[in-house]
Amino acid sequence: MGNALGRDRGRGTGDNNSVQAATTVEAVEPGTATTGEVSEAEAKRAGSLRAGVRGPQTRFDAWLGRPMASFHLIIAVAGLLTALGLIMVLSASGVRSYGDDGSAWIIFGKQVLWTIIGLIGGYSSLWMSIRFIRRIAFFSYVITIILLVLVLIPGIGNLANGSRKWFVIAGFSMQPSELAKIAFVIWGAHLLAARRMERASLREMLIPLVPAAVIALGLIVAQPDLGQTVSLGIILLALLWYAGLPLRVFITSLLAVFIAGAILAMSAGYRSERVRSWMNPEADPQDTGYQARQAKFALAHGGIFGDGLGQGVAKWNYLPNAHNDFIFAIIGEELGLVGALGLLGLFGLFAYTGMRIARRSADPFLRLLTATTTMWVLGQAFINIGYVIGVLPVTGLQLPFISAGGTSAAAILFMIGIMANAARHEPEAVAALRAGRDDKVNQLLRLPLPVPYLPPRVETFRDRKQVRPQPGKASVGRKPARKAPREPDRPLRPAFPRVADRLEHRSGQYRAGQLRAGQRYTPRVRVFEGQRYG
Repeated sequence: MGNALGRDRGRGTGDNNSVQAATTVEAVEPGTATTGEVSEAEAKRAGSLRAGVRGPQTRFDAWLGRPMASFHLIIAVAGLLTALGLIMVLSASGVRSYGDDGSAWIIFGKQVLWTIIGLIGGYSSLWMSIRFIRRIAFFSYVITIILLVLVLIPGIGNLANGSRKWFVIAGFSMQPSELAKIAFVIWGAHLLAARRMERASLREMLIPLVPAAVIALGLIVAQPDLGQTVSLGIILLALLWYAGLPLRVFITSLLAVFIAGAILAMSAGYRSERVRSWMNPEADPQDTGYQARQAKFALAHGGIFGDGLGQGVAKWNYLPNAHNDFIFAIIGEELGLVGALGLLGLFGLFAYTGMRIARRSADPFLRLLTATTTMWVLGQAFINIGYVIGVLPVTGLQLPFISAGGTSAAAILFMIGIMANAARHEPEAVAALRAGRDDKVNQLLRLPLPVPYLPPRVETFRDRKQVRPQPGKASVGRKPARKAPREPDRPLRPAFPRVADRLEHRSGQYRAGQLRAGQRYTPRVRVFEGQRYG
């Protein structure tokens, strides 16, 4: 982890130095010039090469090397995706909204309202301190578990389309499983980051995290909701991977998730019908395979440049859920292959920005949280686009930022606010903002100054222990210190106390064993292999 962080801290200056070094090297063929002599033609060619390389590449690298570049990138990408989603929801939902409510603006109006709620939540998360976010993580997860239990009670949870997974209040539906995903990713990142610093055992890593995930997964399966089950499974796997657990643990968890997903897919009638229709789409094209078949027709009808925004025909009751699960088919029909590839490019830019924030953050909690959130969004997008184009079975997962879904839109925007908060806590950004070099976006949002990351006492002592010279090795240019005579009545004490001996009991997080009199100390085996961020 330390090597990866060091490489990333030097990336901004290292890239610029490498570009400048590359531009100052003059190509001299062997035998055509002596030492210190270059022909005039070769000098002109080298000068043109320097001018070409020093132009846009250096300016782009300089822009990426700015302290607030990650903050600006995440806000810009999220804003573009949200704006595109609102436009496509307006285009795809008009027919359905008019048929259900007598107005073509109802679904779009609800989506705008939930987007405003998400923007307020994202702005609030920008104001939250990292310590406060970690402090309320476990309590928030307990609250969402209670909501998942309440939604299963008839009369409290609303039953629609065979699933009891919504609260309906004053005509607005709220899905508690989306809130559970937010709480789980924050609490899971907090738990793993804290125990990683303490070098806890593998059992202490998995026992609180995996059972808590199983409880949430079981409640979501009982609704039933296969899509949210898969989404929460993606978050769990991303936490295990980016926390740096051994590869065998991750592979075992991955196989367990696949086996559980296969069992769930074949257990219920509607889920098994989706799998069979995916394996043989032409077996029942007018029933179970109708939706996937119409999505392919819409994509094929769009061609390269599409039929034009608002000019698609699939949304005229040919493609069910055109504004929600299958909105990518409407994008392909109205904006064509160019629009679909543009959307994929935006998701690719989002992936780059999220992993950039994770690599450049000094706080292990923020690194794990931003990397897992990035994988959560990308995993949902991959599955949604996959079943629209026919390479995956239909799961009902929404396309993040794009699909019409109130709670999903608000949840994603809240997590974008936390990612932007993490971008403001990069070491370079903290130094720039606290030095008074504020930018226009921070002035417009009136955000407080970020607090520099201070490692805990355990991590500080461990780093100090690693950098101090070993006993018996004299420093260069200095005489070795003379050893003091050992008193015979005092036992020999180690030069540096062990980290495990200095750890205090922490309720719910770390259980340090008490050494009995005369018992030999056995050091813990380090569980983590280092966090993985690219």
